[in-house]
Amino acid sequence: MAAASNDDVSDFLQGEMPLTIPSIRLGVRSIRPTATRPAIHNSSRACLLPLTKQRNMAAAITQEGAEKTAKDLTNGQTKVNNWSAPGGAAFDFRSDVMTRPTTRMLEAIAATTLQDDVFMEDPTSNDLESFIADLTGKEAALFVLSGTMGNQVALRTQLLAPPHAVLTDHRSHIVQWEAGGVASMCGALIQAVVPANDKHLTLEDVKKYAVISNDIHACPTKLLSLENTLNGIVTPLDEFRRISAWAKENGILMHLDGARLWEAVASGAGSLKDYCACFDSISLCFSKGLGAPIGSILVGTKQFRERARWIRKSIGGGLRQAGVVTAAARVAVEDTYLGGKLAASHDRARQIAAMWEKLGGKTSNPVETNMCWLDLDAAGISVTDFVAAGEKVGLRLGGGRLVVHYQIDEEAISRLETLMKAVLQGKKLEGTVDHDPEDLNIKVE
Repeated sequence: MAAASNDDVSDFLQGEMPLTIPSIRLGVRSIRPTATRPAIHNSSRACLLPLTKQRNMAAAITQEGAEKTAKDLTNGQTKVNNWSAPGGAAFDFRSDVMTRPTTRMLEAIAATTLQDDVFMEDPTSNDLESFIADLTGKEAALFVLSGTMGNQVALRTQLLAPPHAVLTDHRSHIVQWEAGGVASMCGALIQAVVPANDKHLTLEDVKKYAVISNDIHACPTKLLSLENTLNGIVTPLDEFRRISAWAKENGILMHLDGARLWEAVASGAGSLKDYCACFDSISLCFSKGLGAPIGSILVGTKQFRERARWIRKSIGGGLRQAGVVTAAARVAVEDTYLGGKLAASHDRARQIAAMWEKLGGKTSNPVETNMCWLDLDAAGISVTDFVAAGEKVGLRLGGGRLVVHYQIDEEAISRLETLMKAVLQGKKLEGTVDHDPEDLNIKVE
C-alpha cells in the first residue's frame, strides 16, 4: 500500500480527515472501532483508514511535510512562531524557556499515540517515562505539566505529616517562584539558607541550619530540596554525595530541582545517573533549554511514583491524550540533550562574558553553564535602561542575567556586542532595528 502524502497529513491535522486507531480517539466524535463495526460519523467527509495506511501516513511525515503542515495551518502564511524557525527566540536572552519547538517535534506530535494517560494506556507517554527512568538510573518516572508541578508533587509525596521543614537555598525556585506552594500544599516550614560560599549549599551549611530535634518547640528538617544548576552555577557531584550521605544517616529525604540538571551534565560536572543517585526524587524540565513546548518529569522509586500519581491527580495534573506533549518531550531530550547542543550554548555564554569584560565590564558570577551575569551597577546603567537599549537593537533582555539557549545565533551575539559598546564606551546605537524580533525568520538546524 502506498504511503500517505503530506497533503493527507495536512488534511488530517486540520480536521479535514479523521483517523482512527483501536482505542484512540480522533476526528469529530469518539469512535471505538471493532473488527465488524461499520464506520459511523457525523461528517460527510469522514472516513476510516486501515491501520496499515495509518502507520504509513505516520511514516510519511518528513521534515518537509512537517514544515508544509505548519504553513498550511496558518492559511499559507509563514510565521516565525511556527515550527520551522525560532523567530524571536533567536534574539531573546530573558530565559531558556523562550526556546521554540521544532519541526521534528511537530513530526512526533502528528505521529503520536493518542490514548489515555490517566489509565496508563498511552504508549508514547509510557515509553517516555521508561526512557527517562533508564537515562537517570531510577526505577520509575512520572510526566508532569511543569517544573513547579514537579517540585510540589515531589515534596507533597514525601512530606506526610507536619511538623516538618524543608531546608533549601534562599534563592531556590521553590522559595522565589512557586507561589508559596510548599506552605499551601505541604504545610511545611521553609528553612531558607544563604550559602557561605555565595555559590551553592555545602554540607557545612546544611549541618549548621538543619533542625534535628525531638523538642516539641522545634520544627524538624525532614527534607533537603537542592537545585542544580542554580543561577547557572553547578554544585559539584562530590558535594551532593557528602550531603546525601549525611542526610541518610539522619533520616532526612533529598529532592533535587533538576530543571537545568541537563546543563550541569553537559558542562562535564558528572553523569546524569551519578547526580540522580544522590537523591530520593528529582524533577527534570523539558521546556527550558531542551526546547519542548511543555512539560517536566519526576524520577524516583516505584513506590514514590505510585504516590506521586495520586498527588498529581489531586491537583489536576492527570492528562488524557498525553502523547501530544510527551512525544515532543522525547524529541527534545534526543535532539538537544543527547544531540550535544547544550555545550554550544555554554560556549556562547562564555563568549558573551569575555566580550563584556574586554570592553571594561564586570560580571557578577562566573560562567559555568548557559548563564552570563553582567554587573549593570558597575557599568552605571539601570535594568530599565539596559532593557530599553536592547529593544533598539532587536534584543529581548530581562536585566543583567543573560540566558543563552541553543537557538541563540551569531547575529544575536553581534547585536549584543553593539549594545555593550553603547553601554560601556558611550557609542551611539546607530541603525537601530525598526521591527520586532518576532518579524525575523531565522532558520535553525
